[in-house]
Amino acid sequence: MKKLLFIIAGFFLFSCGRQDPSEALKNINGYWQIDHVQIQKDSVIKYGFSQYIDYIKLSDSTGFRKKLEPDFSGKFRTTQNAEKIKPVIEDDKLFLHYSTPYDQWKEEVLEADEDELILKNRDGKIYYYKRYQPISLEEHEAKKE
Repeated sequence: MKKLLFIIAGFFLFSCGRQDPSEALKNINGYWQIDHVQIQKDSVIKYGFSQYIDYIKLSDSTGFRKKLEPDFSGKFRTTQNAEKIKPVIEDDKLFLHYSTPYDQWKEEVLEADEDELILKNRDGKIYYYKRYQPISLEEHEAKKE
């Protein structure tokens, strides 16, 4: 009886920690800035400032990801290339299937909320993104004073 209770408790704890894939899908649209990449458990690359941000737009069952370069006026310069995205829920997990004329791959969405997006690629690397906040020169100048 104790074993059964332990198994049920473990299952409950395990299932509570997992985000609902359809809820995660609702948070993916928008502008994302890379924060860090976990290469292995004890190896992390931290990004202080990145020249480019990712713009992800999903509607219905398709979308795209594009690299943008923000400027200080609040506008963006865009690259010509876009990766097509198809979100797919498999085994109660959310995956983003990407395609370009040159390659196809998928990433698992480990977490997606208002402020953070965490993706795991096919090599096991985990990418941590934070919601992009535009740089305001006025705010920067006010902080200096």
